[in-house]
Parts: sequence; C-alpha cells; structure tokens
Amino acid sequence: MSLADLRNEYERFSLSEDELCADPRQQFQRWLDQAIELKEVEPNAMTLATVGADGRPSARVVLLKAYDEQGLVFFTNYTSRKGTELDHNPWASLSFFWPSMQRQVRFEGRISRISAAESDEYYHSRPLGSRIGAWASPQSQSISRAELDARAKQYTESLGEHPARPEHWGGFRLTPDHVEFWQGRASRLHDRLVFDRKDPSDWQVSRLAP
Repeated sequence: MSLADLRNEYERFSLSEDELCADPRQQFQRWLDQAIELKEVEPNAMTLATVGADGRPSARVVLLKAYDEQGLVFFTNYTSRKGTELDHNPWASLSFFWPSMQRQVRFEGRISRISAAESDEYYHSRPLGSRIGAWASPQSQSISRAELDARAKQYTESLGEHPARPEHWGGFRLTPDHVEFWQGRASRLHDRLVFDRKDPSDWQVSRLAP
C-alpha cells in the first residue's frame, strides 16, 4: 500500500462551542485527563518547535512535567540546541497529538526559565540515573557512545547518591497567548476552536475552517 492510500476516518468525537470550557486551561486539563484515562501512549508528550538565530526552525518531542495557570513546564539542558534557541528567541510552540482520541492541542507563546527552586524540586524527584544523566550528557554536542557511558560512570562514582542539580539543567515555562483545540471529524471537516488572549484574564474564542 502506498502512503497516498493510508487513510483514517475521524468519527469518535466532536467539539462544539457549547461543549468548550470558558478557560483553555480547563479545556486542556479535561482532554489531558481523558488521554490518561484512555491510556494514550505518553499522554504528556508534546512537540516543541523553536527557531534558531539563523531563522531555521527545529522541532523535537519533550515531556510536559507541570501545568498550571502560569503555563506549561518542561525540563532540559540549557546549553542544548533547544535551550540556546530559546535563549535567543523566547517565542515557541508546543503541540500535543492523541491519536486514539483523534485530537490535537497547540499552544503558542513566550517561554522563560523557571526559578532555580522549582528546577531543584523537580530534579530531586527524579530517579538517580536521570539525575546523573543530567551531569553526564553534554546535550546536542557530538559524542561517542563509549564516551557517554564513561562520563556516566565517572559522575556516578564522583557524585554519589545525592547529586546537586547542575546549573546548566532546569525548566522552561511556556505562557500561552494562543491555544487551538483540534478534534478530528469525518470527511476532514474537523473542529478547530481557538483561544486568543487579549489580556491576562480575557480569552476570545473563534472557529477556524479545517
């Protein structure tokens, strides 16, 4: 079968203005809870899109680790490609796709580093191997597998069971001003409902053509 012949009809759910929560945070929480309940694979996985100093875009999947009225939080090495791109250009987007529910959610907004205290709290909640990994991996730099394993062994022996958080590792928070809820529908006539923030407490909703 060719790629052109791969098709999936979207008929499980719909999304009307009457069903939509007044606040996009509440609507997202509702859909996220459903994704977890339906055992969606990696329900907190999201695609992060950034733009480099040369104007070249890049995207990768990261994991949502906190979500509140301030925005969406993920963690990374600040010296990685995404970290340096976000330091240069703090505007980015995050996209969730839950195929079993035939849904997408897209967030756009400004990203900033979270506080050191917040990063410390999450870092110390991680398994020891992951904490060591934050020290061992010079993320986005060229490295051999042997060198990476050697670095992990070195830091495991030198840092012990209670390593401090490295300063080059921590969290980013995207504060959205544009949120789109996409629900797949039959015949590609999908539902697309968009929230645009006009001020901190005022969201305006519109429907986009699919």
